[in-house]
Amino acid sequence: MDFSKMSESFYNKSFIQSVSAALEGIIHTLQKERNMRVHFIIGFLVLIAGIYFDFNYIEIVLLLFAISFVLVAEMLNTAIEYSADIMIKEEFHPMVKVVKDISAGAVFVSAVNAGLTGYLLIAKRVNLRGGRLLFRIKQSPWHITLIALILCVGLVLLIKVVRREKELLRGGMPSGHSAVAFAVWMIVSLVTLDPLVSILVFMLAVLIAVSRMRTGVHSVWEVIAGGVLGALAALLVFQVLS
Repeated sequence: MDFSKMSESFYNKSFIQSVSAALEGIIHTLQKERNMRVHFIIGFLVLIAGIYFDFNYIEIVLLLFAISFVLVAEMLNTAIEYSADIMIKEEFHPMVKVVKDISAGAVFVSAVNAGLTGYLLIAKRVNLRGGRLLFRIKQSPWHITLIALILCVGLVLLIKVVRREKELLRGGMPSGHSAVAFAVWMIVSLVTLDPLVSILVFMLAVLIAVSRMRTGVHSVWEVIAGGVLGALAALLVFQVLS
């Protein structure tokens, strides 16, 4: 076997293939590991809270770092557990438990760090700004729009993970493109006073949905489900925050 050729083909792998492999690893962990799903959902909600409480750039960076730290630690813990189970198949070895305990401890430390970081950042906003902050958020449409879009994308990804779809970014129930398109339409309809603008954006959203069906990426029901989900998510966010 020519290992030099194998190594060359491995390193010549395209960027798209590398990204695809990385996404497959993330999808596998989300589908198979309950703790990873819990961490992902909590991180997603905390990120929305950060936008809601108008975090500055440094605070957002700290929040993103804390969330990513937990997710990376959980993925490394999963990889270590898989490796240990593969290497030790027939009889139990005490060192396997030690390795797993150490990796689980790393996840625990990262989770505690993320919890303290989120608590300090959010508690500061709640205690110091209170009603004034709520008024500012209500007067800042772009914050509400960003929260609505993040919620829309997050719900699409969550549904696909729960349904164990093979790919998160292409195909599957529901259609993410349709969800975002109709979420934008709902946002524009709620913000603008011109019905013509709302109609034009709606037509663009329909064109996007139709294009997903014509290319065979999504079925009719996947597109409809995505459109309804996106529109309702945006409407819910505006009703709650406006």
